[in-house]
Amino acid sequence: MSRIGKVPVTIPQGVTVEVAGGVVTTKGKLGTLKVPVGNEVEAAVKDGKVVVKPKNDTKRARMEWGSVRAHIANMVKGVANGYTINLEINGVGYRAAVQGKNLVLQLGYSHDVNFPIPPDVKIACEKPTSIAVTGPDLHRVGQVAAVIRSFREPEPYKGKGIKYEKETIRRKEGKKK
Repeated sequence: MSRIGKVPVTIPQGVTVEVAGGVVTTKGKLGTLKVPVGNEVEAAVKDGKVVVKPKNDTKRARMEWGSVRAHIANMVKGVANGYTINLEINGVGYRAAVQGKNLVLQLGYSHDVNFPIPPDVKIACEKPTSIAVTGPDLHRVGQVAAVIRSFREPEPYKGKGIKYEKETIRRKEGKKK
């Protein structure tokens, strides 16, 4: 039995959820998101809550039960409030700036790194050393943040690179004479 799947997803004010043809659609102030519900699970809207149940007692149905419920909960929260992931840049001369529809990163390479901002995600640079990735889809926001971080991952000796705001870098001791 899925402990996550048993809990119904409450629908906040200003969010509408529709289930039709094996697809759950959520609409809110930040946009519209859809997630397909597999053949093993069924979802229904009852009394202002989304209830997810497995169709049968197979192992596959029990695996999908909690996952589908978690995806629906993430969508409902995303269209209502949105998600933000903050990145920090450490290093001398390392900086970021939004220019038009591109994020321009100076990361110690011989060239600037231009990252085109996807249309479903917003990127803001409050300071030259901080990046905020915002959007309604948790998976998409996390993926974009991971791609930006991959341009210069933090190294363990000086801690230079792009890291998540709450990430701690395990530091190593340098060479000894």
